[in-house]
Amino acid sequence: MQLPAGIVINGVEVFLLVFVRMTGLFVVAPIFGRRNVPAYFKIGFSFFISLILINTTVLQPAEYADTLPGYALLVMKEFLVGLSMGYVAYLSYTAIYIAGELIDMKIGFGVVNVIDPISNIQVPVTSNLYFIASMLIFLAIGGHHMLIKALFDSFASVPLGSTAFNDSVLSILMDLFSTILATGFKMAAPVVATVLITDVALGTVSRMVPQMNVFMIGMPLKIIVGLIIVVITIPMFIEIMKSVFELMGVSVTNYLKELNPG
Repeated sequence: MQLPAGIVINGVEVFLLVFVRMTGLFVVAPIFGRRNVPAYFKIGFSFFISLILINTTVLQPAEYADTLPGYALLVMKEFLVGLSMGYVAYLSYTAIYIAGELIDMKIGFGVVNVIDPISNIQVPVTSNLYFIASMLIFLAIGGHHMLIKALFDSFASVPLGSTAFNDSVLSILMDLFSTILATGFKMAAPVVATVLITDVALGTVSRMVPQMNVFMIGMPLKIIVGLIIVVITIPMFIEIMKSVFELMGVSVTNYLKELNPG
């Protein structure tokens, strides 16, 4: 069954497919997916963006079985496309949590956690600091515009009803996991290395001056040294985050290509 696109009144079914893909992205995407963003704002924003897209973009008509279950299956597939795009984009942010966990373990903040408003789980303090800074960088470089543009482009890369989840999609995600893990270690490396040197120095001092309570001195010293290195490495953090956001764009593009191998 083929439906016309371009006029909402004559293509309600097509509009619904566009709308559910938009909504799927905004459920988990960076910035848009935060729980402190009201649900009615996400739905309303998805509605108006879908309205703009369907009246300004030539969409390829969707083909599906002329039955209600066939259309319902197509709606679920389009929602999964948007949801998976948002998830791939959000994966880039996990590098921040990896770096924050490593840093907090070394400087003594390992038992101090805060609630992440997106995943509703406890995350390290440093991760939360990095996350807030990364959101500001993301907005400053127009990352939210990049996500919306990627979603618009997805209808050319993956036309409605042509989605195919296959093994190559899994390989894209595995490559992204390894890259994000390496990026997280790069972020944490300066602080971890400095605190490690501090531990060695404290161990040497404890051997030379056994009367000194190294434990009482070491904890606040490692916190101070760690925080100083965090501040010093802010320029490096900004550059790494820019590369992470570039990786986000490339990953979403490659992911969309694998969803429509034809």
